[in-house]
Amino acid sequence: MAHNPHAPQGQDPSQDPAGSTQMFRAFVDEESAAPGARRSAAPQQASSGSRVGLIVGVVVGIVVVAAAVWLAMA
Repeated sequence: MAHNPHAPQGQDPSQDPAGSTQMFRAFVDEESAAPGARRSAAPQQASSGSRVGLIVGVVVGIVVVAAAVWLAMA
């Protein structure tokens, strides 16, 4: 197995050195403790926003593929 010089050496593997697990748990606890109107409105905006992004992405992908085929035929 290759040696990784960037890997932490001599630390407890169960300890999260960046503390990201603790920050995530605090975020989840904060969100679950404060239900409100903001949470009910957010999924609708996120859903429509991601739907528009998906449609735009598909259209751009089709245009790129069509341009590549057109260039290959020329």
